[in-house]
Amino acid sequence: MLKKRVPKTAAVPLVSAANRALAVLEQLSRHRAIGLEELSRTMKMAKPTVYRFLLTLQELGYARRVDGDSWAMTLKLFNVGSRALDHLDLHSAARPVAEELAEDLGETVHMGVLEGDSAVYVMKIESRYTIRMFSRVGRRIPLYCTAIGKVLLAFSKDEDRESALKGVRLLAFTKKTLTTRNALHAELSRIREQGFGLDDEEHEQGIHCIGAPIFDHTGCIVATISASWPGFRYPREEESGQIEKVKAAAQRISTFLGYMQD
Repeated sequence: MLKKRVPKTAAVPLVSAANRALAVLEQLSRHRAIGLEELSRTMKMAKPTVYRFLLTLQELGYARRVDGDSWAMTLKLFNVGSRALDHLDLHSAARPVAEELAEDLGETVHMGVLEGDSAVYVMKIESRYTIRMFSRVGRRIPLYCTAIGKVLLAFSKDEDRESALKGVRLLAFTKKTLTTRNALHAELSRIREQGFGLDDEEHEQGIHCIGAPIFDHTGCIVATISASWPGFRYPREEESGQIEKVKAAAQRISTFLGYMQD
């Protein structure tokens, strides 16, 4: 059987302004401080253009002016990189536990993190069954109607929760989706009390999920681990036992990250 030829994907055009802004940052990183004139000459860019980039980077917190016309890099980029390292540590700590959980339950296991007004899958361990949940690493999912999202909201700081929900419309994906703020806040309070969250066909018809929080050494939530079942395989009579397994997996990962329960 002949395979169809797949047309080559066109190269994604680069954003010129982003390229140049990052080039300015890289030059700043090579100096304790550098003058506008020298920076312009080094980069072969007009002084007014370099100056606009510097003002933008200053506004965003990545650059600062020192001694008149000299500029230096701040530590903000270091902080951003440090947060990325935290996620890498999380991933390496979580994967063996997630694989064990998926093997034990036989079902799909995800890990998701908060990003803006959504949750994002950063890990997926496939079910052993042929009929599986459709999902992929990098997929964004709503916060208010998924086990991963609701757990992230429930255990986040008040200001982070409000920021994540600001401007989000609680649209109904299924007849079970929570569509009022009062109902959602009551659900989040319940999740905080019981230490886990459920998605009982709230996001997708026929899909059930159990999620539990993962905490770092400071006691802050950094992710949610969840297990997902299609409705025809969901063991309602064994739900409490499955909840305990997901919670135990989350607690193990939290311990690896230095979290100590009170």
